[in-house]
Amino acid sequence: MLKIRLKRYGRKKQPSYRIIVIDSRKRRDGRPIEEIGFYNPLQHETTLNIVKMEQYVKNGAKVSEIVTSIWNKSKTV
Repeated sequence: MLKIRLKRYGRKKQPSYRIIVIDSRKRRDGRPIEEIGFYNPLQHETTLNIVKMEQYVKNGAKVSEIVTSIWNKSKTV
């Protein structure tokens, strides 16, 4: 099953995340199928390819709770 979730990178105590599509059995920082966005909680920056995300959801990918909240915020802006 495919999941849309966060992949952490960045330095210690300065996290940044990539929003990725990955097989649910892979580890958090494993190799993704595709990167569809970026999220920086410290500077409140977000980039998200909504078209690709909707396409994966339509094909059955599950979205994590955090990515869902980021997605909803980007819809309202």
